[in-house]
Amino acid sequence: MTNEDSLLSLIFEAREKKPKAQTQLINLFWIDVFSFVMKKVQNETDADEITVSVFSKVLNKLELYDPNFQFKTWVLTIAQNTIIDFWRKKNKENEEITDSLEQVKNQYAQSPEELLISEEEMDNIQEIINSMDDSYREIIRLRFFEEKSIKEISEELNLSLSNTKVRIMRAKKVLEQLLKDSDFRK
Repeated sequence: MTNEDSLLSLIFEAREKKPKAQTQLINLFWIDVFSFVMKKVQNETDADEITVSVFSKVLNKLELYDPNFQFKTWVLTIAQNTIIDFWRKKNKENEEITDSLEQVKNQYAQSPEELLISEEEMDNIQEIINSMDDSYREIIRLRFFEEKSIKEISEELNLSLSNTKVRIMRAKKVLEQLLKDSDFRK
């Protein structure tokens, strides 16, 4: 069996949502993707976040991969598109920051009703997070509430970096689905 055959076999197993295959696939290309992203964004935290996002997209879109093309090229194309999205979002945030002082004041001048709705949404989100499995809830807390890096989380939970990355992606997917199912924004 050639390297190409074993890679295709791994891709097909990952398509079937086999966790071990997904983890192996991520581990196989993590350094390439992270290095590629790091060259473009030159910020380790952003590169980390973008790389996690890239692999989340890769795993979600594996059925779209055409074996007639190099898998690494396909993954790096997804990475490039994710970086473009990152810069667009960053530029949009910068434009918002440079809005006039009056617009900024108006943006944050919420009515009591708006503040109450915002508080209710946060309570609903927290309730949904509390309903999650302990391991997912802990990952969400460390990553998004305490804003710890993947390395810090792996050390705190005594997990490998690759296992931590996979758990973060899975926790995000579970939370996203729970939020969709709850339809809390209605």
